[in-house]
Amino acid sequence: MVFSSLVFLFAYLTLTLLVYYTIGYKFRNIFLFFINLVFYGWGEPLLVFLMVFNIFFNYLGGWLVDKYRTNQKKKKLFLILTCVLDIGILAVFKYTNMITETLNMLPFLSIPKVDISLPIGISFYTFQTMSYVIDVYRNDAPVSKNFINFGTYVALFPQLIAGPIVRYRDVAYQLEHRTETLDRFTKGVKIFCVGLGKKVLIANQMGSLTTALFESTHQNGLLGTWVGIIAYTFQIYFDFSGYSDMACGLGNMFGFEFLKNFNYPYIATSITDFWRRWHISLSTWFKEYVYIPLGGNRKGVKRQIINLLIVWGLTGLWHGASYNFIFWGLYYGILLIIEKFVLKKFLDKLPKVLQHIYTMFIVIIGWGLFYFTDVKQLFEFLGNLFNVSNGFFSEYSFNFTMNYLPMMCIALIASTPLGATLYQKLSRTRYIWIAETVFCGIVLFVSTASLVNQSYNPFLYFRF
Repeated sequence: MVFSSLVFLFAYLTLTLLVYYTIGYKFRNIFLFFINLVFYGWGEPLLVFLMVFNIFFNYLGGWLVDKYRTNQKKKKLFLILTCVLDIGILAVFKYTNMITETLNMLPFLSIPKVDISLPIGISFYTFQTMSYVIDVYRNDAPVSKNFINFGTYVALFPQLIAGPIVRYRDVAYQLEHRTETLDRFTKGVKIFCVGLGKKVLIANQMGSLTTALFESTHQNGLLGTWVGIIAYTFQIYFDFSGYSDMACGLGNMFGFEFLKNFNYPYIATSITDFWRRWHISLSTWFKEYVYIPLGGNRKGVKRQIINLLIVWGLTGLWHGASYNFIFWGLYYGILLIIEKFVLKKFLDKLPKVLQHIYTMFIVIIGWGLFYFTDVKQLFEFLGNLFNVSNGFFSEYSFNFTMNYLPMMCIALIASTPLGATLYQKLSRTRYIWIAETVFCGIVLFVSTASLVNQSYNPFLYFRF
């Protein structure tokens, strides 16, 4: 992973940009489509054919939906067939083992386990192609009449493997009429460097602390266990938001504008507020393509509650083929229902600081549900969060905490809008470009040095 990251930064990306800006405008999407497939096939060559097949049948599905627009039955049939094929492929590659293990719990069944590797980013690009066909059906997006342009949209390497989920209607015009300018390219470099720093300099450090403290949670003591889950809380935010920033920055370098995927979720004052700020593209997808079609809040309170539970159960399942993810999704679904129908009036009267403490307590506990795929380990961890019999701080966890305390403080500050607010004020000064150049250079240099020296460099959302 470390070697691949450096190859991407200093070979693949550099050469791709050089060729992209050398060739003529009419060849740029053709080049991007080809280079996207090279990028995806770098680690999994055979799965490129799966992606090309996905692009082809969704392109065909959109074309058929548009062709039979005046024939409601045929139009709906082609929509359903395309979506069923999308979901079916996702289910086979992502959920076969989970389904097999669940069925084998029955005493009269013994289904052999099938070893199927999960294609990187399949959840992201499947949701993108489904949204395209649905939007064409609803007449919310124009049908793509150019296979290369559509393939470029699906396989666009900046956001291919870990999002954000980009809807076709948001980039349809850009695919054919985008303008690459120096200002936009410079903006992209700055955003990319911020994301790189988040990922390499903060998320990886917090991940090392999390791994060390979660090797055996009962040996950490009460406070040591809390430090471990707080470190993971920072890790998953800076890992995923860092990647989203890099994706948006790379998009800018190629002339695209992607919608923001994170908006400082850890300053939220309610669970509802948190999910308006966290993984915005996924929340929007489930709202527009599942919650509203199910009836949303238009068919009474009982139906609304059922719809919320369905959406959040699916949200959890989307994240992984393990029951802890379903528990995590339903955990939020139930809490959002309680918050909406019971707690809202009470919470609104509390001081903002107490609203924030309430929210972050729930979010941090939720990341415990998300982290532990083994149910036994999960309940052991939850117990240790409140078990004073293990002591407050073991020497082991205390030493680790002290070593990483400066970085935890940096992570705390960086998860708030403080830096962005300060930058906005300084951006009006005459020589801000010098500070920006120095900042980007330092981040790139230090991140490269960290990648060379570190063996720990996971992207958490690759598996989704």
